Amino acid sequence: MTGSANVSLSAFEKQLVTDASWILTKNSIIQKVFVLFGELSIAWQMDEVLQQMPSAINVTPPKISKGENYEGLPYIMLDYPRCFSKEDVFAIRTFFWWGNFFSITLHLKGKYKVQFEQVIADAISKGQLNNAWINYANEEWVHHFENTNMNPVQLTDAAELKDKKILKLAYKLDLNDWDSAEEFLKKVFDQYMLILAD
Repeated sequence: MTGSANVSLSAFEKQLVTDASWILTKNSIIQKVFVLFGELSIAWQMDEVLQQMPSAINVTPPKISKGENYEGLPYIMLDYPRCFSKEDVFAIRTFFWWGNFFSITLHLKGKYKVQFEQVIADAISKGQLNNAWINYANEEWVHHFENTNMNPVQLTDAAELKDKKILKLAYKLDLNDWDSAEEFLKKVFDQYMLILAD
C-alpha cells in the first residue's frame, strides 16, 4: 500500500473491526439515553414552577439531539426549557457524554442572567449549590468540567456573578452511577426550579 497515511490496524483494532457486537451494544446504550431523556422531557414540560415563568422560556418544545464528535466522543443532549437568541438565553441542557458523565446545566445570558443572577447569588451564599460547578470561562458551548471552563461553586464569590457575560451552573454524574441518573437529573432540575422561583 502506498501513501503516507498509516492505515494498518493494531491487534486491538483488528479485534474491534471484526466484532459487530460492540457497535450494537453502543447503539443499545444510545437508545437507552434517548428513552431516558424523552421521559425526562415529558416530566419537565409539566413542571408547575416552569409553567409560571415567562412564556418565552417554555413555549419551545424539548429537543433531543446527538452527535458523534464532542472532543472525539459520542454525545446526546436534551435542551428543555430552551429559549435561545443571540442576546438572551434561558436553557437547561442535559448532556450525556460517552466515556465521561451525565451533566445538567442551567445556562443564562442577557436579560435572563440579569433577572435570575441575584437569586442564584443568594443560593450560593446560603450553601444551596455547594455541589454545583459554575463557569469560569465565558464559553457557551463548552461542556467539560476542566478548570479552564468550570470551577466548583465554592470557589466563586457570589458577587462575581454580575461580572459574567454568561452564567452556567452545572452538576455532573459519573457514568459508573448510571442507575441513579434519572433520580439525579430530576433532583437537579427540581433544585434549579426551586431556586429560580425564590
